[in-house]
Amino acid sequence: MDNMIEILAQELHVRPDHAQAVANLLDEGNTVPFIARYRKEQHGAMDDQTIRALADRLQYLRGLEQRKAEVIGAIAAQEKLTPQLEEAIGAAATLTEVEDLYRPFRPKRKTRASVAREKGLEPLADAIFSGKDPAGKPLSLAGLESFAAGFVSEEKGVADLDAALQGAKDIIAEDFSDNAETRKRLRGRIQQGGSVKSCAATEEDTVYSTYYEFQEPLRKLQSHQILAMDRGEREGALKVSLLPGEFGPVSTILQGFRPGHPFLSILEEVAEDSWDRLIFPSLERELRRALTEEADEQAIHTFALNLRPLLMQPPVKGKVTLGFDPAYRTGCKLAVVDGNGKVLETAVIYPTKPHNKIEESKKTLQALCDRHGISCIAIGNGTASRESEIFVSDFIKEYGKPVAYMVVSEAGASVYSASKLGAEEFPDFDVSLRSAVSIARRLQDPLAELVKIDPKAIGVGQYQHDMPQARLSETLDGVVEDCVNAVGVDLNTASPSLLRRVAGISPTVAKNVAAYREENGSFQTRRELLKVPKLGPKAFEQCAGFLRVPESKKVLDRTAVHPESYQAAEKLLALCGFSLDDVGSLDGLDQRVKEYGLEKAAAECGVGLPTLKDIAAELQKPGRDPRDQLPPPLLRTDVMDISDLTPGMKLTGTVRNVVDFGAFVDIGVHQDGLVHISQLADRFVRRASEIVAVGDVVDVTVLEVDEKKKRIALSMRKQQARD
Repeated sequence: MDNMIEILAQELHVRPDHAQAVANLLDEGNTVPFIARYRKEQHGAMDDQTIRALADRLQYLRGLEQRKAEVIGAIAAQEKLTPQLEEAIGAAATLTEVEDLYRPFRPKRKTRASVAREKGLEPLADAIFSGKDPAGKPLSLAGLESFAAGFVSEEKGVADLDAALQGAKDIIAEDFSDNAETRKRLRGRIQQGGSVKSCAATEEDTVYSTYYEFQEPLRKLQSHQILAMDRGEREGALKVSLLPGEFGPVSTILQGFRPGHPFLSILEEVAEDSWDRLIFPSLERELRRALTEEADEQAIHTFALNLRPLLMQPPVKGKVTLGFDPAYRTGCKLAVVDGNGKVLETAVIYPTKPHNKIEESKKTLQALCDRHGISCIAIGNGTASRESEIFVSDFIKEYGKPVAYMVVSEAGASVYSASKLGAEEFPDFDVSLRSAVSIARRLQDPLAELVKIDPKAIGVGQYQHDMPQARLSETLDGVVEDCVNAVGVDLNTASPSLLRRVAGISPTVAKNVAAYREENGSFQTRRELLKVPKLGPKAFEQCAGFLRVPESKKVLDRTAVHPESYQAAEKLLALCGFSLDDVGSLDGLDQRVKEYGLEKAAAECGVGLPTLKDIAAELQKPGRDPRDQLPPPLLRTDVMDISDLTPGMKLTGTVRNVVDFGAFVDIGVHQDGLVHISQLADRFVRRASEIVAVGDVVDVTVLEVDEKKKRIALSMRKQQARD
């Protein structure tokens, strides 16, 4: 364990005692949000992402240690474990190294070498390998043939001298293939100079045409290229192979053999056979699998990076909003929701083809706006979105009152609408009306609405359906959990979908909380949570600080101060000449704490310095929403067409998705434009996520427009803007 902690500390650039503290807290069953927020003194104020990275790496290292023990036990059971081998296994830093060392001892299916061993040809293989007979005397080629003749046996199935020598060669070839050091050297040479090549496996023009004649060095391959080739190969559009590069595998295999070895030419022949037949096919599978796993991890990481800012988009609070779910034949579904997300009215209009009832639809929309005071319209970006956006834009111009719109991603809305949850929430609505409500609420409070949907369906990743689904779900669920707990949750209004994302609350407990509210009315204090079935002291410890009770007479129940720190908060207020009645209007609290002395105040209150600072910040702005500090979403009143764009035009847009090769930006023409990674900044950019995040409002310059292919190339480079 000590060695693991040292590794974690070095890799994550944290102190060993902090890494140890996080490991202990995780082992005790604490959640990541709780550790990150309320145990800062123990881990040096690591953020939730670092703690999750530590937890993932700790799991890998523990799995590695477990595998080492299994391998050592398996080899020992064969009575072949030596002190040197045990030490080598113990020192292995990766599972690949462990498996390389175990390879010679792993039970094998029938091979040419195993057949040769059954025929008793191993001593002959040893003689060729060492150049000596069993007595240790050097052998000449004639001496070898004489020695080999003794292994010819009809009874054992060794027909002649050639068969004996071939069997011995097969044994040596497998030994070469099973040698851990040899595999490590060859793997390193391929990783350094090898490349991946793909070519067309069909004459059809497919989305994989970019890879019909493609070759890239392994060290330069991007994860999206690997995943695209993998998918193309699975779908029969591509043939993909690994090229080892320009080096001598035979000399690498025979490294360490002296030049004067009597059977060097035989060993070279065997090494070439081992490379062609055993080693390279094995390493090709292994390296391609490793490339895919690494690309999967990068894609999952990119998805997580995109999901976080999407969930943390600033809400449009307190505004009556119209959700507009576009469609053609079946009509556009409308849902008006008040500032709290409550549905006020629904309607269906037919402004798009084949009906084209534009004037009638405008009258319906005007009546809804007049009746409810609608100020925002959220338009789904699915089928008929473009026509709907033009219709809404024209309506706004004619209406003359302050109304703005925003095109909202409806990814996953249909999943929610058809789900059991959607049916429970709106049993009297059809599926499309539920979608309209969801679209409106996504503008009002993206986090509260998007938690109802499987994160994989939200659509801000690449190749998410090709990822290891369990790993993807685990990572994305962690992001959702971190976002929900960073914002905090109103205990008396939160849906079960939102509650189950709170640290320490399981789906069952979330339903129990909702059921308790229905039966007993609103919660009046945080302590009342302990009356909820299956919500015990440990769960209360984990969740209490993230749940707000606006109705509570205890002001601290309305804040992010944890109940365990209530006494410390009251003590801090008293030290600075305030009381609980002053919470929310504590001008000068920071100054008074500084004058008193931060460390002295922390000691008096019985908490650490990070907790003291968090308490002071929360007392001054109780229940603050971190999303309020971000730029508001970009609302529009007018619409453009792709034909309106010309190179050099400067626009403002919203980042919709970030991928390895750039960012897609909504500039108000229905078709998102691509800012290639080379156009994100005036400097070299390794990853697009270094520059932009989903939801960012950015200034762009149009580089190129292809109306036929509906492609828009954009730039964020300042130099480009000046030009």
